[in-house]
Amino acid sequence: MLKREMQRYAALNGLAEKDGTVILGGSADREIPLCELKQAFALNVDLYNRSISDLSVRTAIEAYNACVAPLAPESVLLHIGAADTEFFAEHPADFDQKYRELIEHIKAVDSKCSIVIIALRNPEEATDIAEMNKHLRYIAESEHCEYGDIAAKRIWNPKETKDVVSFVYSTGFVRPLKNKRPIYDLVKILFCSEPTYAI
Repeated sequence: MLKREMQRYAALNGLAEKDGTVILGGSADREIPLCELKQAFALNVDLYNRSISDLSVRTAIEAYNACVAPLAPESVLLHIGAADTEFFAEHPADFDQKYRELIEHIKAVDSKCSIVIIALRNPEEATDIAEMNKHLRYIAESEHCEYGDIAAKRIWNPKETKDVVSFVYSTGFVRPLKNKRPIYDLVKILFCSEPTYAI
């Protein structure tokens, strides 16, 4: 499955623009409705989803090389860990090391690429996910990456945000929408929208 998905993305990369924002995540992230979210929130950024079913931190470098590196992204959003809960529980130091190796690899391939580590959603406040998120935050801080904390049950109101964007657009203030959104706003839109996690 991994090879087939990577081949599909490699073919799609031939149609994509460089210097955009790329999501590299797991199974749930494959379902993020990028086109709909771009339209709903007037996102003025090239977005590409290169998420792979059951992506593990142990295979993430291979996936990055095949699916993300050819796009030379401005930003990569790493949402990796959901498939690694057992690995993390048994070998937390090895999990951390594999994640650091991935970040070092991305920096070696493209030193200008901004790396954002996205926490795992944890609406039930499971202790194992909370512990992994602590590690992800620490990795982000120590490796000078941004950290997108989406673990909370409800950290924003997507309908309210969409209404504000629609109001700004309808009153003719289109120019502010052409500015790139701060990365954390983009993380909230992509990873916290209800349709994404209602499936």
